[in-house]
Amino acid sequence: MQDALLVNKIAAAVLTAALIAMTSGFIASFIYNPTELAQDAFVIEVEEGGAATAVAEAPAGPEPISALLASASVDDGKKAAKRCASCHKFEKGGANGVGPALWNIVNADKGAVAGFKYSSVMGGFDGVWGYEELNEFIYDPKGYMPGTKMAFKGLKKTKDRANLVAYLRSLSDSPAPLP
Repeated sequence: MQDALLVNKIAAAVLTAALIAMTSGFIASFIYNPTELAQDAFVIEVEEGGAATAVAEAPAGPEPISALLASASVDDGKKAAKRCASCHKFEKGGANGVGPALWNIVNADKGAVAGFKYSSVMGGFDGVWGYEELNEFIYDPKGYMPGTKMAFKGLKKTKDRANLVAYLRSLSDSPAPLP
């Protein structure tokens, strides 16, 4: 007898909850009817005879760092380089690791560190690692050089990249002149 009464109470509670939910929905739709808006919530501007115009374009790439290099902090760049230390060595005569040694890398030929076996992508890139090339690569390695094996996601803050490049510049017996 007790079990039947308990089952009836549970069924009554479920039915009451459903009835309350349905009644609330009906009242809400009566108070607020979304089909009677005075105007659309979003207006999409369309050029005459054309498609909708883009609201915002994706950023074209990293902000240049040339103007920041003169005031960049080598010490802060050295701290930022700790992220790179698991793959790269920074000291003069340092051995190559997972990545090439980075001593004297500024204005060095791309893919030319002696004794390091580069991927075909990196080996096929011509030119030198100038300040802005390093800036673009450090911002987004895979975007700058699609297919690179470098797993680093990049540094997005302009000041951090400028500091890191200033530190890389200091890794030379005769640092490259500032732009």
